[in-house]
Amino acid sequence: MAGCGCNTACAPAKTMSPKFRKALWIALILNAFMFFVEIIGGAHAQSVSLWADALDFAGDAANYAISLIVLSMSLYWRATAALLKGITMAAFGIFVIIKVIWSWWIGVIPEPMLMGTIGILALLVNVFVAIMLYTFRDGDANMRSVWLCSRNDAIANIAVIFAAASVWGTGTVYPDLLVAFIIAYLGVSSGLSVIQQARSERKMDQSKVMSKA
Repeated sequence: MAGCGCNTACAPAKTMSPKFRKALWIALILNAFMFFVEIIGGAHAQSVSLWADALDFAGDAANYAISLIVLSMSLYWRATAALLKGITMAAFGIFVIIKVIWSWWIGVIPEPMLMGTIGILALLVNVFVAIMLYTFRDGDANMRSVWLCSRNDAIANIAVIFAAASVWGTGTVYPDLLVAFIIAYLGVSSGLSVIQQARSERKMDQSKVMSKA
């Protein structure tokens, strides 16, 4: 990893840092809170991008919980957890794409003021979490997946705010659908990236164990 001369020795020490554990707990609580805020707000605003972001918050809360469980485990199990998270991220993206198609077919225009207000609140939360986790972005696949989730969320929230302004300005549903598609793309691309790194780390750890046998 960047700034580290090995993958199996340096990354675990960094992963088990008390600061990283504390950051994960804070991120878990904030993401769980924002899930409820966005799922309720998205229902009232009828915004597919807010619903997508709410599901993303729920997925991230689960991801942080998994990360906390495997902090002290071997590289193989941390990579396995990251693999599951990568699959979840990609699956989430596919779900959002399906939701975008469905919302385009129905054509319901969301309420831009509520949509924008919740988007700003979500952005503040995600920027705070992303700054907290920035130090750990070059760790193993498990740590990298945590950082990517936070980064993607901050980008998605900026897009939601722009979408709200665009919906208000144009009076159409298309900006909301476009943002939902962007969130989907981030989920799929980041998920595939994490899956690739996690599979590589699993094979590396298995090879190390076999060489010692």
